[in-house]
Amino acid sequence: MLSFFVAFLMVLTPVSPPPSTPPSTPPSAPSSPVVAAAVVCVLSCDTRDPSQAGQETFPVPERQINGRRLVLHVSDRDGMAWGSIDNGRTGDSVWLDRSWDGGATWEGLLGRASIPGAWTGTRTLMYNVTDPGHHRRGLIRACGDAAAVVCTGWIYPTVCDVLCDRTSASQANGATQPVPPTTLFGRVIRLQTDLNGMAWGTIEAGGPGDEVWLDRSWDGGASWPGGASLGRVSTPASATSSRTAMFATRDPRGRHFGGAVRACGREAAHQEGSCTAWARPVPTRARAAADALLYSYDPYTAWWPTSWWNSATTLTAVMDSGIRDYDWVIARTFDVNRVPFPAGQRSSDPVEGDFISRSIDDSAWWGLTWVAAYDHTGDRRYLTMATTIATYVHQYWDTRTCGGGVWWDRERTYKNAVTNGQYLRLTAAIHRRTPGDSMWLQRARTAADWYLASGMVGSAGLVNDGLTGDCRNNGQTVWTYNQGLAIGGFVEVWRATGDARYLDTARRLADSAIASPVLTRGGVLTESCDVGSAVCDDNQKQFKGIFMRFLNDLARATGSAGYRQYAQRQADSVWAADRDALNRIGQRWAGGTPNQVDWRTQASGLNAVTS
Repeated sequence: MLSFFVAFLMVLTPVSPPPSTPPSTPPSAPSSPVVAAAVVCVLSCDTRDPSQAGQETFPVPERQINGRRLVLHVSDRDGMAWGSIDNGRTGDSVWLDRSWDGGATWEGLLGRASIPGAWTGTRTLMYNVTDPGHHRRGLIRACGDAAAVVCTGWIYPTVCDVLCDRTSASQANGATQPVPPTTLFGRVIRLQTDLNGMAWGTIEAGGPGDEVWLDRSWDGGASWPGGASLGRVSTPASATSSRTAMFATRDPRGRHFGGAVRACGREAAHQEGSCTAWARPVPTRARAAADALLYSYDPYTAWWPTSWWNSATTLTAVMDSGIRDYDWVIARTFDVNRVPFPAGQRSSDPVEGDFISRSIDDSAWWGLTWVAAYDHTGDRRYLTMATTIATYVHQYWDTRTCGGGVWWDRERTYKNAVTNGQYLRLTAAIHRRTPGDSMWLQRARTAADWYLASGMVGSAGLVNDGLTGDCRNNGQTVWTYNQGLAIGGFVEVWRATGDARYLDTARRLADSAIASPVLTRGGVLTESCDVGSAVCDDNQKQFKGIFMRFLNDLARATGSAGYRQYAQRQADSVWAADRDALNRIGQRWAGGTPNQVDWRTQASGLNAVTS
């Protein structure tokens, strides 16, 4: 490829062209001052060196400028692009334009580089093609100046998923109407979606000249730049109905998931129009719930703001879904968050590096997440991190109080169910993934036997929150996640040891939860804060999903039809009673008010619909 070095780069801000300038027209030199452009971060941040690109493709034809070669280079693997100019002379320059509104306006002169003396070419640094963190879908082109200004075509103006924009609706994979139709002067306007996440609109009971189109939004319907009037068509003469082509609602190449659409229409004799509500398609329940969850992920800071341990179990829920489109989130979260953070940035406590803090349970959640990441990807750095965290947690195993058990915090104030359930699962999991290990196996056995003798499991087979200072069951609230962690811990210890009594314990805990009116009401898993006028705090919002993760694990381990049926009841109730047209899932899986909806309840609901 190019045999030249990167010249000095001037990162400049966009100068928008006048509205009348067509998107395909090359920009003229800016006539107004420019300022620094905002940096976009996805897998990496803008201005990465092209030598680090994981891929190089050329999706649009190169251009010639007075004998110079202008080339746009793209790495879909990185989600970034760069431009180059070759066969040139000193002073020739190259830069990128990036547009967030379909090419109507653009950020210009990004990474502008000029050919230095004695060289014949140069290139820009890499810039992100898209910005999922701010729910903006971008287009990029390369431009050059060599006694004339020329630009390549824009990359990816068409959105492609399983199918691409403007595919005929005759190729739809099924058809559903996710929201009620709207009416206008007797016409009926419908939004239709299929199992591939494609959408189209229809207008019916009308006449010639009636129009129908789609709007597409990447931010849940708040705005739709570049996505207005998609596929707009008129009803032909002598017809009473018409339909648009299909448009995609996911942009995997741009790492946008869960795009929202609505159908709009206009009756021929009037100017006003009418639109349906916004909706996201439902290819599968897990896919729809996960797409809605990814909307809240911040790739700049690489977590779900602003809850530290919740982000760990949310990432695990994403991996549990089995959807490979989200694998980039695993590495991004790991790479950004493995460093230290002062108090207040990720947690009220400082995070000391390697996901470790004074909260032993917070650290253990991340340990379990990196075990899941290792299982999902096979990348051993995740298992190494999980082992580092488990080693830290083990420091707080203390036989001097209550004969054993892990302390909840560094100050050693409380021995509770959550930390010891995590320790069960983590020690057994690391043993099973570490060839030749005996140390973690022994720790898992010791922890399991201590847990059974600790008294935290009450006479009804339900796990109370922890132990008193004199090592008795404290009778505090039975939370679903403590029950689930115990189930998951004993299942993993059974896998590690082959000792049937541990699997029997997991069964007894699951059976107790299913039969208990404390945790199951009307067949639906219920937290104590789901009842009456109560509301759940940000921690409690994710408890039920953790229970379902480990109940599903028990169902796989035992093949029990009863556990699968219970899990299916939860999924059906969530989908029918606790979901809106944008596939957002709330706290109360049986429905009702007051309900709460945010990314924590979404992650919990994702666990409910993932088997």
